Amino acid sequence: MPRRTPLLAFLGLLVLSATTGLTQTAWTKAAPFPEPDEELYGVTANGKLYVIGGFAGGRAAGITYDYAATTDKWTKKAPMGRAAHHSALAEVGGRIYVLGGFVQPTSGAAGGWQPIDNAWEFDPAANTWKALPPLPTKRGAAVAVAAAGKIYVIGGASTPIGSNAVAITGAGPARSVGSNEVYDPATNKWTTATEMPTARNHAFAGLVNGKIYVIGGRLATGFITAATNTDVVEEFDPATNSWGGPKARMPTPRSGGGWGTYGGRIYVAGGEVATPQLVGAYRAVEAYEPATNTWITMPSMPIPRHGVAGAVVGNRLHLISGMVTSAAVGAQQDPAVHLHTSSHDVLELPQGGTR
Repeated sequence: MPRRTPLLAFLGLLVLSATTGLTQTAWTKAAPFPEPDEELYGVTANGKLYVIGGFAGGRAAGITYDYAATTDKWTKKAPMGRAAHHSALAEVGGRIYVLGGFVQPTSGAAGGWQPIDNAWEFDPAANTWKALPPLPTKRGAAVAVAAAGKIYVIGGASTPIGSNAVAITGAGPARSVGSNEVYDPATNKWTTATEMPTARNHAFAGLVNGKIYVIGGRLATGFITAATNTDVVEEFDPATNSWGGPKARMPTPRSGGGWGTYGGRIYVAGGEVATPQLVGAYRAVEAYEPATNTWITMPSMPIPRHGVAGAVVGNRLHLISGMVTSAAVGAQQDPAVHLHTSSHDVLELPQGGTR
C-alpha cells in the first residue's frame, strides 16, 4: 500500500473534521463579557441580548448587561431588583421576566442556597425593575419558557416539603421539583399547570411549534456534587396542559449550561459534571429537532464551561462567560487560578426544520 504524503494526510484530516463537526472554524469571537462569572443567564429582547445574574461566590451579583450585535458593545444596566443567582428568565412583549433563584441564607447553612419566590419585570426601554406577585413555589435553577404570551416556570430545586431548612446544601436535605407554574403578564396572576413528570433542576428548555421541551438537567438536589445528570427530554403542550411521552434522549447527559432556539431546533451547550473521579465542564453543543425527534451534533465550544449565558440573536447562538470547570472544586481552588472566562463565542446556525 502506498504511503500517504503529508499533504494528503492533512487534506484527509480536513475532510474528517468537516464531516464529524470537529472543526472550530464555525465559531467567531465577539466583545468579551465585562464581568466574568458563572450562573449567568441570557435572553433576547427587542433585538438585543441581555445577560442577567451572576454567582459572585454565592453572594449573587445581580448584574444586568445588554449587548448590541450591530456595534459589538456591552452596556451595563440597572441591577436586578433583588440580587439572586440561578433565576429563570423569559421575554414577553419586549420585557424581561426574572423568576425565583437563590440567595445567601439569612441564617445558618453556610455555603448554602436559599430558594426565593421573588418575581420581577425588567423594562429595557426605561431601564427599570418592577416587583411582581411571587411565585407559588420558592425555587431556583428552574427554566422559564414563554408561550402564547404566558410564562411557564418549570422544575428547579428547593428545600424538602415540611422541612425547617432555610436553604439547600451539598450535604443536606434538598429536592428537585416538578412544579409547572404559569405567570400571565396580561392579568398579573399566577396559575398552576400540570407538573413535569421528571422533577429536575439546571435543565435546558425551548419552545418549538407551540410546545415546550425540557431537556436534561440534574436529579435530586441542585448541587452537582450530590446530584446525577439526566438525559431525559419531555414535551409539554400548553394548549392541552399535558405532557407527552418521552422523546429522544440527549446524547450527552448534563446540566447547568446555556441554550437557545432557532429554526425549529433547541441548541444546548456546555454544562457541568462531577463524580468522585472527575469534576469538569463540557464543550459539547447539540441540537434537538422536535419535528424529527432527533439530535444533531454541532461544533464543540472553543472553551468548555458551565454557568454560561446563552441566547440567539438573528441566526447566531451567543455563549457568554461561565466557569471553565465544575464548581465542585470549591475550596480546593487555587486563588491564583482564574476559572471564569470573559469569552463571548458566537456560532452561526443553519436553518433547521419548521419554526
